Amino acid sequence: MMMLLSGLVGLLLVLTAEARVGYGAGLGVCSETEQCLLFDLVCKTENFEVRYYEPAKWAATVGTGSSVGIALVNGVNQLHEYFNGANENGEKFHMPEHVGITVPNETIWETSAYAVIALLPLEYQETSPPTPTVDNVYIYDAVESTMYVRSFDGLLTAKSDRDAAQSLARDLDSVGAKYDKSFYFVATFASRMSLIDRRSEVLFVALDEPVCI
Repeated sequence: MMMLLSGLVGLLLVLTAEARVGYGAGLGVCSETEQCLLFDLVCKTENFEVRYYEPAKWAATVGTGSSVGIALVNGVNQLHEYFNGANENGEKFHMPEHVGITVPNETIWETSAYAVIALLPLEYQETSPPTPTVDNVYIYDAVESTMYVRSFDGLLTAKSDRDAAQSLARDLDSVGAKYDKSFYFVATFASRMSLIDRRSEVLFVALDEPVCI
């Protein structure tokens, strides 16, 4: 399982002490959650946004399931154990409702295991977070990245994220944007218990200078 996680984490966002994690009500993107990873808006078109993200620390695991939504729930449940005391300090601390999952494009119908990550709270962006003791949960240091982003509302399902990703890819291709087509990332910003008013996004890693037309 550790080898599987390592391979999946290799697909994660090419996203320290300088990470900007905070209260995002003013952004409109993460207003439903107490903390989220902040970003610089590079540009915004009618079809997508281009964002710059600074490095950040996340808790990571492998979520399995017959769909992206089920795998995300299973992965978040594992990560919740870490936040709820399954760490070397036995510490319980807040788990921001900013979580994500990677979806490999080329194996979308065959994949049943996905890298799932949860943002670490602000206090652990500047210090070392406690080491996980629960199986298959690790600390992931994501590096800076520039992303193409498309937002959508509603529950995360195999169809909703796939439709959003395919639509975004068509728009990016139409303007000649260069991006990593091997996978995309899905982020959500609502509580695990929220069945309505859920905000989600699909993100592709931008390659070279981003296109803003």
